[in-house]
Amino acid sequence: MTAAETLTAQLGAELDEMQAKGTLKDLRVYESPQGPEVKLRGLGDVTVLSSNDYLGMADNPAVIEAGVEALKKYGAGTASVRFICGLFEPHLELERDLADFLGTGSSLSYVSCWTANHAILDALSDKGTHIFSDELNHASIIDAMKLARPGGKSIYPHSDMDALEAALIENAGAERKLVVTDGVFSMEGDLANLPRLVELCEEHEAVLIVDDSHGLGVLGETGRGTAEHFGLHGRVDIITGTLGKALGGGAGGFVAGSSELCRVLEQRSRPQLFSNGLPPTVAASARQALIELRDSPQLVERLRRNTAAYRGMLIEAGFDPIPGDSAIVPVLVGETSRAIEISRKMLEDGVFVTGFGYPVVPEGTARIRSQISAAMEDWQLEKAVAAMTRAAT
Repeated sequence: MTAAETLTAQLGAELDEMQAKGTLKDLRVYESPQGPEVKLRGLGDVTVLSSNDYLGMADNPAVIEAGVEALKKYGAGTASVRFICGLFEPHLELERDLADFLGTGSSLSYVSCWTANHAILDALSDKGTHIFSDELNHASIIDAMKLARPGGKSIYPHSDMDALEAALIENAGAERKLVVTDGVFSMEGDLANLPRLVELCEEHEAVLIVDDSHGLGVLGETGRGTAEHFGLHGRVDIITGTLGKALGGGAGGFVAGSSELCRVLEQRSRPQLFSNGLPPTVAASARQALIELRDSPQLVERLRRNTAAYRGMLIEAGFDPIPGDSAIVPVLVGETSRAIEISRKMLEDGVFVTGFGYPVVPEGTARIRSQISAAMEDWQLEKAVAAMTRAAT
């Protein structure tokens, strides 16, 4: 048997083991645009609670048209990286509008928020850098820290501000201190303690980096995110985020901060230097989604109303969703196989929602995670709760 054949056999055994344990994930194929109601191959019409399309922008006609026009004018892609081939007008327009919206001096787009988080931590880290990270931060932050290889790092217990303060005091001599956190923790749906984080960073001369992928378009009176929610708009040093959720769901990510920061990232961040830029059509669509959000803040209020209504329906049905202010509503169900089984039954009942288990979340804390959209109607929320009730019994 060749090495390749041995590897194939080993991987096949792993897949068989997942199948036997009931943890093997099935991927679904869409035959319609993303939205509250879609067509899935082999299943027909289903209601979707697995999507990050928080504002219904993925199928917004103006957002689609902006992308189509950019595709016609600028073509399919960038063909290379910025410093080799340059960039397009849609990149400049998007980055300018993002910075204005978030209250920063500048912003810089990337092909994903994963690469944006890699870029910022790698570019700002050296032997004199110490990174402080919440233990429940997104996998992109965890992997970015490994790749950045700072002089030191401290992982503090989830939202434990006393532990963070102690770590900052212990490492007071670090030349550069970076505190990095999710704004909204995606598996829990809870928010970072941003007021205390800002206080600690100002007191201990640390730079605060917030990944607000699940906060942008969701939190704050006008959807400007976690900082606006806490009355701290403009007080966060560096914001990273995605264009692939509330802003249309196409793709892409960004870093927003000072103009000096973005210039340095443009010059030396490896994901910027060695990855093609965001396709112009995606940049144009994301910018139009940002315009729609800016001009229609009532979308954020509708999202908030839908989320509160869904939480209330779940509680009335006997469930105990994890508390939170975001549009993420998780219900713990125990083991991974149970989460997958419940989600499978719900899909058979016409509701597409994903069960999350190990290794995405710790053993024994598997969950059904619903993500609510401003585009959803009451009947879709009621349908989802009824399906979950039947599947969980």
